[in-house]
Amino acid sequence: MAKEKRPSIKNEEQYEALRDKGMSQEKAARIANTEDSGKKGGKAKPYEERTKEDIYEQAKSIGIEGRSSMNKKELIEALRKG
Repeated sequence: MAKEKRPSIKNEEQYEALRDKGMSQEKAARIANTEDSGKKGGKAKPYEERTKEDIYEQAKSIGIEGRSSMNKKELIEALRKG
């Protein structure tokens, strides 16, 4: 049986934790490879208080497909689904 190919991971510990929670390899890798992955935050404004442009850039940074045709509400939903 061939071993599945896996993308390069910047934060291996976070990747494994996300996989243990049942996330797909692609989704776990996308999250674990974001800038500042695994760092505690809590200082960011809720999505609803950000501009559509800010939300769009966040969606772009994690590779959400179809983002260019989404409105602000749809971008927020896509980001929350991860």
